Amino acid sequence: MPPPLFTTNSMSICFRSRTERRRRRDGFGHKTSSVSQLEIPPPLEERLTLEEASSWKRSFDCVLASPAGRSVFVEFLRTEHSDENMAFWLACEELKREQSQEQVCEKAKKIYLDYISILSPKEVSIDATVRESINSSLARPSAHIFNEAQAQVYALMHRDSYPRFLSSPLYKSLEQRLSALTCDT
Repeated sequence: MPPPLFTTNSMSICFRSRTERRRRRDGFGHKTSSVSQLEIPPPLEERLTLEEASSWKRSFDCVLASPAGRSVFVEFLRTEHSDENMAFWLACEELKREQSQEQVCEKAKKIYLDYISILSPKEVSIDATVRESINSSLARPSAHIFNEAQAQVYALMHRDSYPRFLSSPLYKSLEQRLSALTCDT
């Protein structure tokens, strides 16, 4: 295994091959992560600049607009066992881009089963009124069926997870590493 890219008191971020990352899955096929061994995809360091990572402090929307920001934020959410929030938000964004009504129906049902159904292991936290509205619209879903739920999940991530992300060892270590790389060049 390669040495850690960088280390903090309780965590190291390592680059691993795709094969090694595949081995780190739980019994359900989900990638696993722990606070002590976080992963950032290998191409990330090549594309990410200190400027971009620092821009994430300006607003939560800067994190969401950046593919690297989303990737690092998802890793952080995994440490808090709330990565389903970002997965749901991204699935809703993808659904909004769908043009085919048949595909809208299929994707809406999958999103419902994965994130809205009270039986889902990845259920997102939304209020009962919004859940009921979705339930009643599911027979004829539109690409915007989850807008209210998505807004609630966005607000939850923005209000709760985002401030913790900015003060997390993961984000601070990433900034330090990128700063050191900038100084080395």
